[in-house]
Amino acid sequence: MKLTRRQQEIYNHLHHNAEHFTHPPTYDELCHELGLSSRGSLHKHIQALIDAGLVEPMAGRQGIRLVEWEQADAGIPHLGAIAAGRPIEAIAQPDFLEVPDFMLSQYPCYALTVKGESMIDIGIMDGDLVVIEKRDSARDGEIVVALINNEEATLKRLQNNSDGSVTLLPENSTMEPMNYPTEQVQVQGVLVSLLRRY
Repeated sequence: MKLTRRQQEIYNHLHHNAEHFTHPPTYDELCHELGLSSRGSLHKHIQALIDAGLVEPMAGRQGIRLVEWEQADAGIPHLGAIAAGRPIEAIAQPDFLEVPDFMLSQYPCYALTVKGESMIDIGIMDGDLVVIEKRDSARDGEIVVALINNEEATLKRLQNNSDGSVTLLPENSTMEPMNYPTEQVQVQGVLVSLLRRY
C-alpha cells in the first residue's frame, strides 16, 4: 500500500516526535500540530495508516500511537528514500527488511534507500540500503540523517561549527558542503551499516 503525501506527513510527524510526546496524541492535538482544519479528513488519513499497520488506535481514548517494531521478528522498517545529494523527503513505506543482528545497534533502527551520489567517496552508492540507528543527536564526523527545516531529509556527514551553525558535508569531491543555522537541522539518526544488492 502506497501512502499519500498527507499520510506520509502525518506518519513522519508521529515517527520523528515519538520520543517527545508525553502521551499518544489525540486527533484534535494532531490537527493543531499539523495545521489541519478538518478532523474528519485527518480521521480518513489515520485510518489509512491503521490499515497499513503503521499506527494503532488507543483503547478508551481518542488517540493513536505507532505500532511497536519488533526487530528480531519482523525485521526493521524501511522508511523509503533519502537523498545523498540535494535533500529529498524521507517517505514512510509499510515494509520491513530482515537484517543480520551484527549490522544493527542495540537501539531501534530503520532502513532507507539512498538516492544520489554525494556519498560515493566513502562507498555509499545510489540504490544502497543504509541502516540507521534512531537518535536525535550525533557527534562531529558521524554520518547522519538530517531533517532540514522540518521538511526534507538528507544523508551527510555532520559538522557542528563554533558560530552556532551546522555544516552537512558530502563525501563527493565534486560537491559543496551545505551550511544551515543549527535550529534548521534536526538529527534523526546515525548510520550504522550499509546493505547492497548485486
